[in-house]
Amino acid sequence: MIDSAALTATDTLVAKFAPTGWLANAHFQSIVPSLSLRRPFVAGRAREMLAVADTQIVDCGEGVRLLGHYSSQAAAGRPPSRDLAILLHGWEGSSDSVYVLSLGSHLFNQGCDIFRLNFRDHGPSHHLNEDIFHSCRLDEVVGAVRSIQRSMPDKRITIAGFSLGGNFALRVAAKAPQAGIELERAAAVCPVLRPHSTMEVLESGWFIYQQYFINKWKRSLRRKQQCFPKRYDFSQILAQRSIRSMTELLVRNFGEFSDLDAYLNGYAITGDALAHLEVPSHILISLDDPIIPAHDLENLARSPNLHVTSIPNGGHCGFMDTFNGASWADRQIANIMFRETAVVERRNAA
Repeated sequence: MIDSAALTATDTLVAKFAPTGWLANAHFQSIVPSLSLRRPFVAGRAREMLAVADTQIVDCGEGVRLLGHYSSQAAAGRPPSRDLAILLHGWEGSSDSVYVLSLGSHLFNQGCDIFRLNFRDHGPSHHLNEDIFHSCRLDEVVGAVRSIQRSMPDKRITIAGFSLGGNFALRVAAKAPQAGIELERAAAVCPVLRPHSTMEVLESGWFIYQQYFINKWKRSLRRKQQCFPKRYDFSQILAQRSIRSMTELLVRNFGEFSDLDAYLNGYAITGDALAHLEVPSHILISLDDPIIPAHDLENLARSPNLHVTSIPNGGHCGFMDTFNGASWADRQIANIMFRETAVVERRNAA
């Protein structure tokens, strides 16, 4: 289905994604594309991008530093590119997550520069900042994008993210004009829409999803505690068995929020959060996503700059129709980027 705010020019690619058999299963799509079994195939496609990646510490302002990796066409011996894609991973993912490498390599191999940014306390970056990560730390991601743009002022920048990274990408796009950032567009694959809803489905759905995130989050908290042993004692949080109880304790003991509701509402993109978007923004989402309830799409603000493409199958950040090739979402984002760029270039040449 293409909803009323959708970019109808993408219909051709939407029609091509028609998975059958196991590929049509939401859990298969949500789990298999990120498995380590697939990593060698994706890493093979990403070989050149990874070979020229320059590891950078980005100054985000106010003493915050984020870790990123920049791969340029010029470093690979190719003609310099005017296009730069800043890619954001999901919660407890990293710049090396399979889906980030898959999209990054697909765009890089079509001539786009790539900057893979890690959120605070993601990837090997726990030591860079003493304060702990939470999903309302938007200003530092805005600061990172602004810093990247200032270092490459001639680039046409697309920001794209997956899951929580998609949520951040859309919030950065909403804040870009007032932050002095010029973005060409934003793209979000299965973004977190209403955090309350995601927490509820993690609690009530297939237990494997909640346990997956709990295990990864606890591992991250242990790393943070090791980096700052005098500041943090997460023993009470680490003893919890649900994301809700862990988050409640984190908010109560280490956050600046009055309660859990205030925190979750703080990074929701439903309601009026995207009402004043000036940056062309695209959401790609599946109706069978077991982590992001599709009914929350109804609560997005209707903006002429927000385009939503929703399709029946794809799971959570899956959209895999080939084991070793680019996903449907990868191809869709490339189509959006390069089609719009071609239109702008033709308009400027006229």
